[in-house]
Amino acid sequence: MKKRSLPQLLRDVRACRICEPHLDRGVRPVLRASSSARVLVAGQAPGTRVHASGIPFDDPSGDRLREWMGIASETFYDETRVAIVPMGFCYPGTGKSGDLPPRPECAATWHDELLARLPQVRLTLVIGRYAMDYHLDNTYPSVTEAVRAWKEERPARIPLPHPSPRNNRWLRDNPWFAEDVLPYVRRRCRELLR
Repeated sequence: MKKRSLPQLLRDVRACRICEPHLDRGVRPVLRASSSARVLVAGQAPGTRVHASGIPFDDPSGDRLREWMGIASETFYDETRVAIVPMGFCYPGTGKSGDLPPRPECAATWHDELLARLPQVRLTLVIGRYAMDYHLDNTYPSVTEAVRAWKEERPARIPLPHPSPRNNRWLRDNPWFAEDVLPYVRRRCRELLR
C-alpha cells in the first residue's frame, strides 16, 4: 500500500465519518498540521465553540494556552510552525459533568500515521489526561503528578493541565505551575518558533 502524503492524510482525516453514529452534533474534524511544524499541541477534543467555528482553541482555553506559550494568534495558527492534533478530532458531546471524553477511534485510526508525518516537531505540549495517557512514556496517577514531573519529560514533551477556565482552582492551588513550568514553556516556544 502506498504511503499517503500529509496533505492527503489530512484530507482523509477531515472526511472521516467513523464516529458519526456517536456524535449528537455531527462530525467536524478539527486539526492542523504541516511537516515543517516544530511544536505540537496535543489536546483532548474540540469543545462546542470550536465545533461551531472549525478553528482549534478558538475559545477562552485557547486564549490562555497562547498566553502560556507566550505567542500571538498569528504564530499559533501558522500550521507550518504549530501543529494541533487533539486526541479526538470532533466534539464528543456533553456528559453529566462537562464534555465527554474524546472518542477513542481518532487516536486508534489516525494518530500514528499523522505523528509520523511531523518530523520537525521538537516540543509536544501534552494537554490533559487523555493526551498524557497517549503521549507520555510514564504513567502518572494524576494530571497534577504528570505536570509536577515536567522536568522528566522535557525537552521533547511538557505535560500541561487543560487551560480551561474550569481549571482556575487547580491553577490557584498549584502556584508552582506558573512560577516554574510556564517560564520554561515560553522560553522553549520562543526558541522553536522564531
